[in-house]
Amino acid sequence: MKVLSNYKEGRLTLFLQGELDHHEASEAMRRIARLVDDYLPRDCVVDMGALTFMDSSGIALLLKISRLMAETGGRAWVENARNQPLKVLDASGIDRLIQISTAARA
Repeated sequence: MKVLSNYKEGRLTLFLQGELDHHEASEAMRRIARLVDDYLPRDCVVDMGALTFMDSSGIALLLKISRLMAETGGRAWVENARNQPLKVLDASGIDRLIQISTAARA
């Protein structure tokens, strides 16, 4: 899995690409934590448009991102989740804790 990023005007956008599973989640979180430490963004957008697979490790990753952003006074949300990751997100009920925005729901 790849984590690409873009920072502009207080917003850090994280582009997750590939498959997010147990083996990928810990390295992804280390990279994301470094980016948040480097930029100290107000907002963190997790763009899942290129994420083809996610298991429950993705839920843990999102919870950690949300918690990290809350500790710095920021906020996080998810955009562009594709079908398979969206099913995992829906089944988890995580949308009660972090906003999930998709074109299908708009």
